[in-house]
Amino acid sequence: MSTIKSTREIDGIFRSAKRAAHPVLIALTTKTPEGRGPEGRVAFVAGKKLGNAVHRNRSKRVLREMARRGGAPWDGYDVVLIARPGTADSAARELDAALVAVLLKAGVTR
Repeated sequence: MSTIKSTREIDGIFRSAKRAAHPVLIALTTKTPEGRGPEGRVAFVAGKKLGNAVHRNRSKRVLREMARRGGAPWDGYDVVLIARPGTADSAARELDAALVAVLLKAGVTR
């Protein structure tokens, strides 16, 4: 899975992305830049409001696994998945349904 690692790129996505929210996650999506090609990339974010480092890392692991099951990366889109307070404790089915819902809302999938 190709990930977005540059802080500059993530900040740019935060400024200009289309947002879709669910109680367990938030997705920010932008189309991939034309010069880079059609392959999409993904970033995973868990802010300090979620808790200590152990809880934030668990949340990011859960997001990565959910994205892998959901077919990430999505061609033509850069996607940032942001953990919310219930992310780390949610069941896999709930997370998968949330991912499908936010991607549909953002226009990434049909």
